[in-house]
Amino acid sequence: MPTIQIVPSEIERYAAEHTTPLPPLLDELVRETHSRFGSRAEMLCGQVEGQFLQMLVAMSGARRVLEIGTFTGFSALMMAAALPLEAELITLELSAECAEFARGYFARSEHGAKIRLLEGPALDSLRTLAGPFDFAFIDADKTGYAAYYKATVPLLSPGGLIAVDNALFWGQVLDPKDDSTRATAELNDIVTADDRVAHVMLTVRDGVMLVRKK
Repeated sequence: MPTIQIVPSEIERYAAEHTTPLPPLLDELVRETHSRFGSRAEMLCGQVEGQFLQMLVAMSGARRVLEIGTFTGFSALMMAAALPLEAELITLELSAECAEFARGYFARSEHGAKIRLLEGPALDSLRTLAGPFDFAFIDADKTGYAAYYKATVPLLSPGGLIAVDNALFWGQVLDPKDDSTRATAELNDIVTADDRVAHVMLTVRDGVMLVRKK
């Protein structure tokens, strides 16, 4: 099935123009990610979703945040900016190259001291962590989504939130044809059947499944 433009590009552009702009360091991070990682830079959640995550963290009053999938550190820095000084964001990344890149920007940011990056397979790292976390962002390999969600919910505080990125997978969840798309659709079904949570599917960027633990 071909990809679907979830929101028309003109509306995406208008939304960006009417969203708080990125600080200079994050603009630099985005540019360097595109230069160094090429087409993989599409994995960046971008200005609108980044500001959305930052607002969710701020509005929820979160003090501990868990991120599964650091990539180059953009979303971690966006969320960390909404945390108080004594708060903590733990981010998990498999790629040594991405982890090194992200750490460089964390070191340059006034919010970097709030961030702890754990390198290695996410499920291994999750087994070492104790809750509660107030907010979690899942944006990693799609074939691991179900396992990441199942490992994260028990770590979440009552009323805590999970945001799952790429939940619509450019519309391909309507007719999954590959492992990543099938895994994304499976996760959406798992969340929908989970009576421990309330949830809403949002058409932000490539789809965000927002989950609240009851």
